[in-house]
Amino acid sequence: MPVVADARAELIALCERGLDWHPELPKSRADVSGLRPAAVLVLFGVLDSVPSSTGGAVPRDLDVLLLRRAATLGSHAGQIAFPGGRLEASDAGPVAAAVREAREETDVDVDGIEPLGTLPPMPVPVSNHLVTPVPAWWTRPSEVAAVDHDESVEVFRVPVGEMLDPANRANTEHVYGGRAYRSPAFTVGGRVVWGFTALVLSRMFDELGWAEPWNHERIVEPDDL
Repeated sequence: MPVVADARAELIALCERGLDWHPELPKSRADVSGLRPAAVLVLFGVLDSVPSSTGGAVPRDLDVLLLRRAATLGSHAGQIAFPGGRLEASDAGPVAAAVREAREETDVDVDGIEPLGTLPPMPVPVSNHLVTPVPAWWTRPSEVAAVDHDESVEVFRVPVGEMLDPANRANTEHVYGGRAYRSPAFTVGGRVVWGFTALVLSRMFDELGWAEPWNHERIVEPDDL
């Protein structure tokens, strides 16, 4: 059975080699200079004592930390997301910004967070951001909760094994700029994880070799569950 230490080492290796977020598309030459820099913390680890109900390529006790954004926000309202936000002038870079935002949003003890590196920034035109994912490891779990309910309304862990279960994989369909797109989604714990968050996790799982074959024709709406 895989062990948690292996997952940490695989995440470090992924940060070192990087990835393409949209490998099926030609290399984009879009100008991203007008996008605002942001960062998110993709925090993995053994977040509680309740294991995943399913096994597979990852340890059953491996989790990822997510939150639900407030329904009143101007962009990505009500969506499941990673902790994160815009870079501020006082931030040394995306890693510092992601850790700071995680503390402000979830009250996580930052002394128990080990950043493992960064992944290439991803343009998110709908909110005018260029977002750098920062994979990290929770070396010493601490209590977490939604700090400012104007920003987020709940913080929770999701077992990675359950996200990888083919029965919990799907796509969403949406229209942007007059074109229809499909994008990865996960249906776990009575929630639909979609959009930027699902795309990041799905590509990471593919590149890490954790993903299992799943039905790409299964379509869900964000409010299906």
